[in-house]
Amino acid sequence: MEKADRIALISLIVIILVGLGLAWAGSQGGTVVSGVPLFAGLLGLAFVVQWVVFIPAYLAQSERFFDLTGSFTYIAVIVLAVVLSPVKDNRSLLMAALVAIWAVRLGSFLFRRIHKAGKDGRFDSLKPYFLRFLNTWTLQGLWVSFTLAAALAAVTTSARKELDIFALVGLLIWLFGFIIEVVADAQKNRFRANPENAGRYIHTGLWSWSRHPNYFGEIVLWIGMAIIALPVLSDWQWVTLISPVFVTLLLTRISGVPMLERRADRTWGGQEDYEAYKARTSVLIPRPPK
Repeated sequence: MEKADRIALISLIVIILVGLGLAWAGSQGGTVVSGVPLFAGLLGLAFVVQWVVFIPAYLAQSERFFDLTGSFTYIAVIVLAVVLSPVKDNRSLLMAALVAIWAVRLGSFLFRRIHKAGKDGRFDSLKPYFLRFLNTWTLQGLWVSFTLAAALAAVTTSARKELDIFALVGLLIWLFGFIIEVVADAQKNRFRANPENAGRYIHTGLWSWSRHPNYFGEIVLWIGMAIIALPVLSDWQWVTLISPVFVTLLLTRISGVPMLERRADRTWGGQEDYEAYKARTSVLIPRPPK
C-alpha cells in the first residue's frame, strides 16, 4: 500500500471516529426512535448517502454529482429530522426551512458550475485511487454532520421553546449572510460569463471589499443558525455549537481561502495590478478598500 493510501485509510478511520463522537454528544437529551437516537441515526445516514453515491462515482471516475449529493444530504437529513420528531414546533420548522433554502441554492449553483466546466480539477489526482476518492466522500459526510450539527440537535432535542429573541436575531444574521453569499456568487458568475474577462480576476462589487465575500456570507449564516438553536441545547448538546466554528476553520484554514489564494497567486502573482488589489482588499471580512 502506497504512503498516500495509508494516509487516506488512517484519515478515513479518524473521520468515522470523530463522527461517532459527535453523534453521541448531539444525541444526549434528544429524541429516540425505535430505540435509536434520532440525531445519531441521521448523522449515520449522512455518511451512508455519500458511500452509496461513491460507488457509481468511482466506477465512472466522475465527481459530477459530488456537490449535488452533499446538498441532497443536507435536505434529506433535516427533513427526516422534522418528520420523525414527535413534536414539530416553529423553531424546528424555521431551521429546517433555512437549511433547505440554503442547500437548494448552493447545490444548484455548484452543480451548474461543474456541469458547465465539465469537471472539478480538485479531484483529478484522487479519482483513480479507491481509498483516496472514498476518503473525500467520507469527508463530505463529516462536513454535512458538523455544519448541520447545531440545527439538527435543535430539531431532534426533547426540549422545546417557542420562537424568541434568539430566533429573531439568528434569523436576521442568517439572512444577512445568505444575501451576501448569493450576491457575491451572482457577481462572480456574471463576471466569468463575459468573454472580455477571460483569464482575469474579479475585483468589482462585493469583491472590491473582500477577496472572498461568498465565504464570509457562508460563515455568517451558520452563526445565525447556531444562535437560533442556542435556547434548546443543553449538556453535551453544547458540543454541536462547533458548527459555525467548523465552517470557519474549514473555509479559512483548510479548503476554502488558502486553496483559492494559492491558485490566484500562481495565476496572477507578481502582476502589479493584482498585488495592488491584494494589498488594498480584505481577505475575508468585507470593508472599504484601503
